[in-house]
Amino acid sequence: MSLGGILLGIINVAIVVAILLLVGAIILWFCSWMGIGVPPNVQKGYIAVVALIALYLIVALLLGIPSIRIIGAAGPLLA
Repeated sequence: MSLGGILLGIINVAIVVAILLLVGAIILWFCSWMGIGVPPNVQKGYIAVVALIALYLIVALLLGIPSIRIIGAAGPLLA
């Protein structure tokens, strides 16, 4: 794997983490706007889950383990 591929993968991991944290912040803002308090341990748990996802993505990047494909086809379709 080239240095460019690793750098692109790390940027991809950073984008995924930023999107997940942004979604969490929007949910937290919406809950506070509605008057629903989110306990700090739930917030820390969400951040821990995001960190585990980031760790999995980094390990998958470095070891070549296939990660979960969300966008795009997984292979040729059976017709």
